[in-house]
Amino acid sequence: DLRDEATTDIRRVNVSLPVVASADRTDYGLIIATNDYDEWDDLTNPVFDANTIAQELSDHYGFKVEKLLNPTTGQIISKLREYSKRTYLPNDQLFIFIAGHGQFDEVFSDGYIVGKNSKTNDEAKESYISHSNLRTIVSNIPNNHIFLTMDVCFGGTFDRAVAKRGQDADGMYNDLATAEFVERKLKHKTRLYFTSGGKNYVQDGRPGAHSPFARKFLEALRNYGGRDKVLTTEEIWGYLETLPMEPHKGEFEGNQPGSDFVFVAR
Repeated sequence: DLRDEATTDIRRVNVSLPVVASADRTDYGLIIATNDYDEWDDLTNPVFDANTIAQELSDHYGFKVEKLLNPTTGQIISKLREYSKRTYLPNDQLFIFIAGHGQFDEVFSDGYIVGKNSKTNDEAKESYISHSNLRTIVSNIPNNHIFLTMDVCFGGTFDRAVAKRGQDADGMYNDLATAEFVERKLKHKTRLYFTSGGKNYVQDGRPGAHSPFARKFLEALRNYGGRDKVLTTEEIWGYLETLPMEPHKGEFEGNQPGSDFVFVAR
């Protein structure tokens, strides 16, 4: 009797998961750039570079971008403090870009970010932001994945070893499928940095043509991660490492082995 028979219909459904669901992650960008200085010589391209990079991140990578243009050192510290007081989800990322003048002090053996109000005659460096202070502030922002990029003179001295005269963070997951690749990257705490040079001056570039460092960084962003639409710091480094002013990369306090920062194109 057909009424007594139980029929089971088994269907297999293949579901393609997104690389990283947007609900799992918010990407933040804090873009800091200074052209106009009270006492230092004005620059041409930092604000232009910052505006262009900010637009790329917002339009093509879905970043929530905030720009801080021509700030004083106090305004920079206050803004970083704001980001330190925020609450983040485990997979959230924070990209910080700083462009403008930089300085190095041989006596203190430390590099400095120059703000709009930094004084040319300031032996105590009270009107500057030291790299050692910047490292402490940024490393303590309660976001698991932070990537700091500095297009400033003497930026490589952010690395203590360079200041005393990089250290490379090798990728671990190059052969994984895209979804697993990104998932594993976001499991590890990230504290990575790139700088446009070492213990040296770097070029501002021709007016309206971007600095050499920003130009290469934009080339990397505009590759949109290639076929998998995932741009890693190692891929970005491939665009930057041949620049004549010898960019540096490395890690700072809190970085875990195998970490990375991913730019996922939309």
